[in-house]
Amino acid sequence: MTKHYGMFQFKEGVNDTEIDHCFRTMKGMIGKIPGLLDMEYGPYESTEGLNDGYTHGFIMTFDSPESREAYLPHPVHEKVKEMVIPKLERVVVFDFNV
Repeated sequence: MTKHYGMFQFKEGVNDTEIDHCFRTMKGMIGKIPGLLDMEYGPYESTEGLNDGYTHGFIMTFDSPESREAYLPHPVHEKVKEMVIPKLERVVVFDFNV
């Protein structure tokens, strides 16, 4: 399996409703993109303070590195990116195999 982990810092003025819509739309890719098995997301919740300004994170689970690679240019993913990316100040994505 491959984990696709990301952190978002939303632009100032993006409200909670818009943030929730972004993540629900992202989660909606499950069943539309082959090999995307699961997605979890949420706001930063720690007193540690090591989030460097990132406010939300997500983890997607793919059945294989090949499925993750096919997801990247997939038309459904591209459409979701068109909606999400303009709302972001910064983003980090990190992938690893388990």
